[in-house]
Amino acid sequence: MDKRVEPVSTSPQPAAPRRPTRAEAEAAVRTLILWAGDEPEREGLRQTPARVVRAYEEFYAGYGQEPATLLQPTFEQVGGYRDVVLLRDIRLESHCEHHMVPILGTVHVAYLPGERVVGISKLVRVVEAFARRLQTQETLCAQIGDTLHSGLQARGVAVLIDAAHQCMTTRGVRQPGVSTVTTHFTGVYQNDAAMQDRIWRLLERR
Repeated sequence: MDKRVEPVSTSPQPAAPRRPTRAEAEAAVRTLILWAGDEPEREGLRQTPARVVRAYEEFYAGYGQEPATLLQPTFEQVGGYRDVVLLRDIRLESHCEHHMVPILGTVHVAYLPGERVVGISKLVRVVEAFARRLQTQETLCAQIGDTLHSGLQARGVAVLIDAAHQCMTTRGVRQPGVSTVTTHFTGVYQNDAAMQDRIWRLLERR
C-alpha cells in the first residue's frame, strides 16, 4: 500500500499581535479610570496612567527574560558534593492571570546536582523571571521545576509554593488568611515518597 502523504500547509502563519505603544497603554488606563467612575484629569489622577504603565513594566518584566539562560554559567567544581541544595522562603510576587491582582507568598526550591551546580542567586532569578508574568500558581510551580531540571541536568528537583491570592482574599469569596500550596517534583523526587518526605523535614527545620 502506498504511504499516504499529508499535504503541507502553505497558509501564512498569523503574525504576532502588535505591542501597543506607551501612549496607547496610558490611554487604556485613562479609560479604566473613567469606567470606574472617576475623572482622569483631576489632580490626584493626572499622572496615574504613566505611573501604572511604569509599574506594569516592573510587574511583568519576566516577559523580557528567557529563564533558562539565567542558569548560566554552571560549575563542575563541587568537591564531590552530591546531596540536596535547598533554598527556603524565596519571596514570591506574581499576578493572577484571571484577575490581574497580586499573588504573594513564598517559594521553596531544592535540587539534587548531577555533575554541575549553579550559583544560588540564579535559582532566585529563575523564580522571579517566571513570577513576573501573568500566572496561575500551578503553571508557575511546574515552569520553575522543569526549567531547573533541564537547565541544571539535575537528578531531581522539588518545588513548593505557598501563596495567598488576592483574587480570593479581596474579592469574590473574600477569605483572608487562606493560602494555596502547590508542589512539583521531577527526576528522583517524582515517584519516591521517602525522597519527598526528606524535603518536607528539611523545610520544617529552622
